[in-house]
Amino acid sequence: MTFGMKCPKCGLMQLAGPSCKSCGAPLGGPARPPTSTARAPVTSPAPPPRPSARPRAETTRSPLEGEAAQSRRLTFHGAGGSLFGIHVVNMFLTVITLGIYYFWGKVRVRRYLLSQTEFEGDRFAYHGTGKELLIGFLKAMLVFGVPLILLGIIQELLPGPAIKLLAGVLTYAIVMVLIPSAMVGARRYRLSRSSWREIRFSFRGRTLDFIKLFVVGSLLTGITLGLYYPIFETRRYGFLVSHSYVGNEKFHFDGNGRDLFGSFLLAIVLFFPTLGLYLFWFLARKQRYFWEHTSFAGSRFRSTVTGGRLLLLTLGNLLLLMVTLGLGWPWVMIRNVRFAFKYLTLEGALGLAGIQQEAQAASATGDALAGFLDVGLDLG
Repeated sequence: MTFGMKCPKCGLMQLAGPSCKSCGAPLGGPARPPTSTARAPVTSPAPPPRPSARPRAETTRSPLEGEAAQSRRLTFHGAGGSLFGIHVVNMFLTVITLGIYYFWGKVRVRRYLLSQTEFEGDRFAYHGTGKELLIGFLKAMLVFGVPLILLGIIQELLPGPAIKLLAGVLTYAIVMVLIPSAMVGARRYRLSRSSWREIRFSFRGRTLDFIKLFVVGSLLTGITLGLYYPIFETRRYGFLVSHSYVGNEKFHFDGNGRDLFGSFLLAIVLFFPTLGLYLFWFLARKQRYFWEHTSFAGSRFRSTVTGGRLLLLTLGNLLLLMVTLGLGWPWVMIRNVRFAFKYLTLEGALGLAGIQQEAQAASATGDALAGFLDVGLDLG
């Protein structure tokens, strides 16, 4: 093997190669292969396969599960000052019209309260008129007021305890029928004149069914010395709610009065030790229970009101009315609405797409009678 060779031209001894490194003369030796500086990539051996992990169980999600966490609230934009202005005008016009404007003033208050209430970006509307309320009042007085007045006169003028007793029984029977009739009539009329997104509310319960429920419940409450009250109250509330609609979509109620029986007994036991204040905790419990067992279009209501907050609201309202000699009534109304909405939410996937208009006819007679008997079911 040749390690070196001499250049024939310049005599330089050098490693074998094709030419002289000094003068470039050809040497005639074998060419050196080019040396590459690049290194071949080093390939790491593949890690041994891990033992297959235990497969996780697949979680099945409902397509509505993502929406189920949604929480919706009613928003109220009204102010006591605005309602006070309406109230002052109503009182003035009622006086100078000898009470006739009272019905138009009532409509103005209802219209204001609903128009300031918003849900899902749209406000409610009230479509009743003062003329409807006036005609309804006259009908109620003719149908129900005249018989009651006549029975009262009979009790006072005609002699004999038997006749007076009979007149008293008839009066009580008429009142027992009037109250549930007024409650159903008021709800039917007021819902039929209320709307949201131009879709009317309605009430479709039968008056006779509610009269039976009311009379039986009242009698059982009296016979049991009040112990039947939570069951009666729940059944009455459930009837009014479960026959209420928005368009063609129905409200649902699945409560049972027995669930409130323990709370009611506790309220009776603690009535005197707490000077009656524990009743506010029972009323808050009842309100939470009623709302949380009410659902609409796939969503369920939820209330977080407490007895302490309800007590503070009531005391604040009483103080406001006393300090203002009654002129603070508009602010009391606003406080009540804001309080109700503050602790109330609608939870879950709300299906509004299928709601369609199904307006129902209703008379204002029941509403006027409810006002006369002071058994109204809502504000205004």
